[in-house]
Amino acid sequence: MPPSKLAHLLSKKPAPVPNRKKAKKARAANEIQLPADGDWRTTDEDEINRRRLRAREEPMKVTNLAPEFPIFSDFRVSSASAQSYAVQIHDVTGRQFACSCMDFRINGLGTCKHVEAVLWQLQKRHGKIWQDAVEQGSPRAEIMRHPSLPTLIAGGNRRRLPAKAKPLFAKDGTLSPDVVPEDAFRILAPLHGHAMRVSLVIPPWLERRRLADERITLRRDYEQSIVSGTEPPQVTLMPLYPYQRDGMLHLAFTGRAMLADEMGLGKTVQAIAACALLHRLGKASRVLVISPASLKSEWEDQIRKFTTLDYQIVYGSRRQRTPHYSRNAPMFTLMNYEQVRTDVLDINDRLAPDIVVLDEAQRIKNWASNTARSIKLLRSPYAFILSGTPLENRIDELYSLVDFLDPEVFGPLFRFNRDFYKLDDKGRPEACTNLRELHERVRPLMLRRRKSDVENELPGRTDETRFVPMSAQQAAAYEEPKLQAAQIANMAKKRPLRKEEFDRLMLNLAKMRMICDTVFILDHESRECPKLLELRSILEDCLSEPEVKVIIFSEWLRMLLLIQGLLKEMNIGYALHTGQLPQKRRRAELIAFKQDPATRVLLCTESGGTGLNLQNASVVINCDLPWNPARLEQRIARAWRKHQKRAVTVINLVTEKSIEHGMLETLAMKQGLSDGVLDLRGNLDRISLKSGGQSFLNRLQLILTPASPTAHDAKPPAPPDRPQAIAHECQQLLGNHFVSCHERFATDAPGSTVTVVVDRDADAWRPRIEALHQRLFADNPSHDPTRLLVLDRATLAALDALQAAGLIQRSERASRPLDGLTPASPPPITLTESEIQHIADLTPKLQHRLKVAKALIAADLHSDAATPLTDALSLACEILCTRKRTAPPTSPSDLSLRPWLDLWSPPARDALRSPTPNPDPSTQSLLLSECQRILDAS
Repeated sequence: MPPSKLAHLLSKKPAPVPNRKKAKKARAANEIQLPADGDWRTTDEDEINRRRLRAREEPMKVTNLAPEFPIFSDFRVSSASAQSYAVQIHDVTGRQFACSCMDFRINGLGTCKHVEAVLWQLQKRHGKIWQDAVEQGSPRAEIMRHPSLPTLIAGGNRRRLPAKAKPLFAKDGTLSPDVVPEDAFRILAPLHGHAMRVSLVIPPWLERRRLADERITLRRDYEQSIVSGTEPPQVTLMPLYPYQRDGMLHLAFTGRAMLADEMGLGKTVQAIAACALLHRLGKASRVLVISPASLKSEWEDQIRKFTTLDYQIVYGSRRQRTPHYSRNAPMFTLMNYEQVRTDVLDINDRLAPDIVVLDEAQRIKNWASNTARSIKLLRSPYAFILSGTPLENRIDELYSLVDFLDPEVFGPLFRFNRDFYKLDDKGRPEACTNLRELHERVRPLMLRRRKSDVENELPGRTDETRFVPMSAQQAAAYEEPKLQAAQIANMAKKRPLRKEEFDRLMLNLAKMRMICDTVFILDHESRECPKLLELRSILEDCLSEPEVKVIIFSEWLRMLLLIQGLLKEMNIGYALHTGQLPQKRRRAELIAFKQDPATRVLLCTESGGTGLNLQNASVVINCDLPWNPARLEQRIARAWRKHQKRAVTVINLVTEKSIEHGMLETLAMKQGLSDGVLDLRGNLDRISLKSGGQSFLNRLQLILTPASPTAHDAKPPAPPDRPQAIAHECQQLLGNHFVSCHERFATDAPGSTVTVVVDRDADAWRPRIEALHQRLFADNPSHDPTRLLVLDRATLAALDALQAAGLIQRSERASRPLDGLTPASPPPITLTESEIQHIADLTPKLQHRLKVAKALIAADLHSDAATPLTDALSLACEILCTRKRTAPPTSPSDLSLRPWLDLWSPPARDALRSPTPNPDPSTQSLLLSECQRILDAS
């Protein structure tokens, strides 16, 4: 063949290979018609068709577990996600089926995608047998749930009913009215076999009925035992208020329930009491509490205050967390949402909690989020949802919460949309409807009280402490005054302090307290303030009630300055009362706060702590704590005084592991002494009466002396994938504010840039994210740095718009999304058919280039082997990229750059990091072995 003709043939592109999967989907879509995407006006037939389509599109393996029955049998359906479900075919003509999946249980359609997959495959495999089955029905007697009544029905070949079973059923096959399903099942279950089959959905249905009856009986017996005196009236160390006891009973005896009390009514205490009650009744020995990370300390404090039950707080990487999941775990296990998202299967299998408590459960309001999906995989007999705002923007937020508790209340989302949304002519929601019915459906599960509902039972005031973690910048600034204060405190142990030494001690203590609020008080260049984020959350919650007004106290003017910026950003009207303002201005500010409905917040320094009557405020927030409890009480007394018509909520913001944290004990001891001596309140036997000066130094020493390092405090090893680690920690830190995270590799710059996108307030979040970056990349090399960029959603959208308009151009050699999953346990990647085929195409090429390189090296032609070895490395890298779903390098010179450098084993990585045109024989041998390893794995 002439060379020109050969070249022409080689240059022709091969005919495209048909994509069988796409063709299959196209055929299925042509056969099954569905409403357009976004059109919610679906009928039951549309929803059945949707499941038929998914049964044909999604790969499912169907196995007949009783082959002697080709059609009316038990099947196992395995999906691509490795989940298996049990399916039974009882009656084809009457469409009586059963499946173990949740969709079948709640959708009211009598089918699901797993059932439809079995039917479709049976039709294809057994043409004549299928037709006979349709005409003749099941050869066995089939015991099923009645499709519309809470009873059982016998179908199929009822002549084959065993003799013991026949008297149970009427002539039409329905269970006799004088026989309850539970008694019938006790007779029928042992008879299940070749002649008669019991539907797989009956046992779980009967178990749900049993649990409902048991909870009614359990509550009746408990309340009778209280009356008779065989049970103590309180299960907590401190007595509950009557409405709190009602909340405890609602949670404990509803089983899976929601407590939606207004802020300040003590939802945490009621949940702890319910857990303690179920523990006392022998129904619970392990409780999983899931909360935002910032509330773990509050749960710890409340558990210790109200019970003697043990608990554990879960920290660290997934490897460090796993040992906490055990049937022998303490009563309470405290975790945050981000941890559960990746550990849910281990929690189910190892911990197996009896109760799951979701605090601030609005984290699962978005039913389509990964967090909500993971949380809903948790299994437990009891579940409590705590949320003061179960519905904020859309009614489907409430749907997601109730779906976790009991999916049967609302059913699938398509039924919820039909029942409670009015749709326009395009099938889109335009209004809510039937809200009275919505309330009635959720009423058995949800208990909600406002302060006005229980004001006769309320204490005059509710105190709450919110713990806020210190940022890296705060921690660094905190160390110097802490060290100086510790040195002076050590001197005080040996001799009395001179006046200048004592003044220096108090100055350093004051600096530590200032830094607990914000470094901005001492360093005007830094506006970082973690307490502002907590304050934003509190204000969003309490100001949702239009009548509520708030007083915010801080000793430091600069702290109030930052709060003013937050209030302006949130569009909240405020007044200001400080000693620096002229008297007329102060009076005008107070009048505005008292009389103007739009002025919702009063900012005060200590000048507002005495002499003011501000009963129109019902929330007091202390951004910092004074040393003296009397001064703290003076602040609170501005709102909590006679003629106050509403209960007062006091919230103290305390920086964790700081001098503020240590001051809590000081304030409690002094207040306990005051209560006991002046008012004869409290337990005088438990008040510690220590000498003033020595006691102060002892408490000061506890605050200033670093604790001995524990296993949890030890510095963990650097994670193998640090960009993935920073994405993971950002998700934990940001919660719902986290939008996305990517690592991008610029074409003309070494290293990479990790871009973190937050929904808003990028400037507020940036210092805390930078602290994570500095900790994870403390040894950031200059030749291959990992930089950080923090953007908000709006800025990213603007950049995307500029790029789309051609005004800017992104120049990068590669990028990868960072999903924030625990770095120690990335999820396995299931390759597509095209990816598997691509690796198969690359394999013979890699084999050939390796063979040539090995032959040249064996002949001692090391310089000639460089080219085929480089080709082999490029092909091996492309295989690795395909496995990791990373874009391959565009030239061999990129092999020594990240992200491709990270794909190799450590020895090969070291060899490629400093490439040379002619590597020495030992390096060539190492790289050949690396390529061979990749080839063997393919």
